[in-house]
Amino acid sequence: MARSFSSKFLKLIYAALILSIIVIPSYSNGFRAQDSVNHKTVTHEELVRGERLFHGLVYRENKSVNCTACHNIKASDTINWNPNALEISFKYFDKSEEDLGKVLLNPNGLKMAEVHKGFQFTPEEITLLKAYMDELSTMPIQKHKPVITNLLLFIIASLLLLFSTIDLIITKRIRNQWIHLLILSVTGVYITWVLVVEAIAIGHSPDYAPDQPVKFSHAIHAGQNKTECVYCHSYAPYSKTSGFPATNVCMNCHLIVRTGSRTGAFEIAKVIESYEQMKPIQWVRVHNLPDHVFFSHAQHVNAGGVACQECHGPVQEMGRISLNTEMTMGWCINCHRTRNVNFNNNKFYSQYTDMAEKIRKGETSNVTVEMLGGTECMKCHY
Repeated sequence: MARSFSSKFLKLIYAALILSIIVIPSYSNGFRAQDSVNHKTVTHEELVRGERLFHGLVYRENKSVNCTACHNIKASDTINWNPNALEISFKYFDKSEEDLGKVLLNPNGLKMAEVHKGFQFTPEEITLLKAYMDELSTMPIQKHKPVITNLLLFIIASLLLLFSTIDLIITKRIRNQWIHLLILSVTGVYITWVLVVEAIAIGHSPDYAPDQPVKFSHAIHAGQNKTECVYCHSYAPYSKTSGFPATNVCMNCHLIVRTGSRTGAFEIAKVIESYEQMKPIQWVRVHNLPDHVFFSHAQHVNAGGVACQECHGPVQEMGRISLNTEMTMGWCINCHRTRNVNFNNNKFYSQYTDMAEKIRKGETSNVTVEMLGGTECMKCHY
């Protein structure tokens, strides 16, 4: 019984070795790029050559072309109006080398034609670029590692506080107690300060500006083109939220406008594709209050007459929308304590008949939101 088991085990090992001899070289010597058009097998050497071309490490006629100079391969906290390298690679994954060559050598759009002017790639080099881009499309965009300096300082301070306390009370190896008092004082103040600051900052993300699925510029739409906010965010005057614009709202203009002044046709093509495939664009919310807070855009925009910029900042100047204001409870309460209410031709505030009568008689001229219960807890938390 033992011999039959060992013989079967040896046969399995032999089969695994034979399989590894056949399979491993095919993966070590070459990369099978999943090109649905030509189904070519690309060697590792060709991938390296394509990578060097993509990063501008190959000089042709005493000059090189670095694709990453315009197309990011790493996440950035500033907007790059050019599509990142992964988006381009994914778009052309199922297309042929000829299709890629056309867009590289004879691009559509004035901006892209100007940037790509003078590009000269041989068919072989375009094939190498396509092979590397196929591999690139399978990789996630690289993100910068977060800085953990503050965390390390907090850990070191906590350890010093712990060791100093133990030595002061139990081990007593350091005889000079003033050293312990100094360490305990400094680390105690630092740890308390960090805890208070970080606790206050929970849920607050100043200058938060996430990447959006489409590079949309408020500076162009709301600033340059003077598009009214409520044209896109049509729910704001009568709903709790302002709402994300549906793609058919975008297509009211982009049925005709197919090329952008900064992004060319690449980003607008995403909007058109969303419309044609009837798949909504997954926008990322920037201004988001906690679940335990009630906030109504209709109350502020319609009844209160608050301009969008008062809460969201100068959006008409923002290329990339960001969290421009604090949006804390104290920030809201300060506004309610100082903002005067307009009773003239206001259907909502005219229900406060007593206050409206005082204003009519001239007994009072300034009525703040606080005077009408705007700072009561149950107005926003219930």
